[in-house]
Amino acid sequence: MQASPEESRKFEVPLQLLLFVDKRPGSTEQIRRIRTYLKNLRTEYPFDLQVIDVEEQPYLAEHFKLVATPALVKIHPEPRQTLAGSNLINQLGIWWNRWQRSVEEYLNNSRQDSDLDNEAIEAEETSKRDKNVAESTALLHQETESTSSVVRSHPNSIARSTEVLRLSDEIFRLKQEVEQLQEQLQFKDRIIAMLAHDLRNPLTATSIALETLELGVPKEGQPSRLTPALTTQLLRHARTQTKAIDRMITDILQAARGTNAELLIQPQQLDLINLCKDVLDHLKDRFRQKSQYIESDIPADLPLVYADPERIRQVVINLLDNAAKYTPEGGKIQITVLHRTTQKVQVSICDNGPGIPIENQERIFEERFRLERDTAQDGYGIGLSLCQRIIRAHYGQIWVDSNSNQGSCFHFTLPVHRS
Repeated sequence: MQASPEESRKFEVPLQLLLFVDKRPGSTEQIRRIRTYLKNLRTEYPFDLQVIDVEEQPYLAEHFKLVATPALVKIHPEPRQTLAGSNLINQLGIWWNRWQRSVEEYLNNSRQDSDLDNEAIEAEETSKRDKNVAESTALLHQETESTSSVVRSHPNSIARSTEVLRLSDEIFRLKQEVEQLQEQLQFKDRIIAMLAHDLRNPLTATSIALETLELGVPKEGQPSRLTPALTTQLLRHARTQTKAIDRMITDILQAARGTNAELLIQPQQLDLINLCKDVLDHLKDRFRQKSQYIESDIPADLPLVYADPERIRQVVINLLDNAAKYTPEGGKIQITVLHRTTQKVQVSICDNGPGIPIENQERIFEERFRLERDTAQDGYGIGLSLCQRIIRAHYGQIWVDSNSNQGSCFHFTLPVHRS
């Protein structure tokens, strides 16, 4: 039977067990049955049983690598052993006699070690018998204190082990927080430097276009220096550049909120056909600058989806913008939408750019990750991460298919609207 508190104070309990449970209905009954079974077992040695709720002390469950509850862990004597599952009592019946033998072996070894220590002490005292009593007494006192310290520090106490694990978990968590804060500070420094660099180009282009328009304003009695076609082109160019600035600021503000910030969406019935056509018209000047050909395949009978129009527009613009960035001059960009299942619509945007290495195809959706080849490119490495957050908020999926030097295809899914 279990040792009393008085007996536990006299010596360390040789058999120590941890019972891991959760708060599911029936847990109380499971604890009662296991306690009753242990109490009724024939045992020659005391044991200590501590019940642990995995929800209150998850770090312990992680430390012992538990995959199911209830679970019974023998932590002493070593080796550690874990029993888990609905037939826990049956397993305990099989292993109990072996655990008792392991306790007996542990105690025998402890006695032998103690005998060896006593013999060594006696030999030392005999060899020093000619020394004065004060020195011998001081030495004996020192040896005794050292031995007591070793006993006190023996890691067999469940309470002590639990506290050590909790503190270790807390230290690990604090280290992670420090690393995250350092990374965020470094990221903000990079953002400031890149923002100063990247905004300069579209701002300069916009300024030149506006100054040219201003110089072309006709003076009184004189004809305009600019043709209507050139005026329209300059206005369109200025508008395109200001939209590019707006996209940069939007992405930066979203990234500044962090991946843990709540992403608010307002889903409604959405016509993807009109949205895609509007985005393609919005980016046509971007494609025209590199003489890129756009091929679209959007069926007229596409069902409505249930999504946030502004967020999905943000995703489509980001993916098409990336496609334009990496597709060479005169290259082709494809956008395809298909009704994949009765519940999902899939959008695919493909380019014939350099492609993405296989080992990086999952990492490109991580916040702030950038391919080594892109370090000199404009951008912040946050666009695809933001796209993934938006699509997941819609309970959809986003992924990429790509081969080096053969282009890339980005796909994402959205739920069909149910009327």
